[in-house]
Amino acid sequence: MPDIQVSEKIISFLTFLPMFLLSITVHEFAHALLANRLGDDTAKSRGRLTLNPFKHADIIGTLIMPLASFASGFALIGWAKPVPIDRRKFKNQLRDDAVVSFAGPFANLLLAVLFFIFFLFIFGSGSSHYFVDLLWYGVFFNVFLFAFNLLPIPPLDGSHILFDVFPNKITAKLLSLGLYGSIILLLFIYSPLWGFFMDLVNFILNVFLKTAGLK
Repeated sequence: MPDIQVSEKIISFLTFLPMFLLSITVHEFAHALLANRLGDDTAKSRGRLTLNPFKHADIIGTLIMPLASFASGFALIGWAKPVPIDRRKFKNQLRDDAVVSFAGPFANLLLAVLFFIFFLFIFGSGSSHYFVDLLWYGVFFNVFLFAFNLLPIPPLDGSHILFDVFPNKITAKLLSLGLYGSIILLLFIYSPLWGFFMDLVNFILNVFLKTAGLK
């Protein structure tokens, strides 16, 4: 019988895929849930108040980009279809929009804590390295999503929160950048500033480890 070898690259992708789908689904579900609780049923009426990942899938961000990044050897990246929000339905537009915007990143932080608890249970127990790596990847990816989405660059949640907390002409202009915001975000990712952002992500991960008494 031939000795079948599975590429580490394929294993990495198969590890990434379920965590990616779960994490972005929980993120968008949290936005929809809080929006509905605060009076905006737009997402619910469009079938987005669900944990079904296919309802949040975006053809480019959820399918094409992950496959393209996997094939090209770049970091595995992607995104979900944004949940529709109509802030006019909120009783307090600024406050409620800030809460809804923060709900997604906060859900990722909670998911990171949950994965870390599971990670501690099986770490050093002799369990398969695959499950240990899978859970740690879940911790890393959700901490990353938490911090990344709080960046005050449109279309990320942080830009909405910045406007809601400091509503003025400057933050309103930032929020309305549209496609230019995505270009600025791309430039940020490939700038030296990205290293400082990843330092923040690693700092949060180290807080997790030190809290559990791990190095």
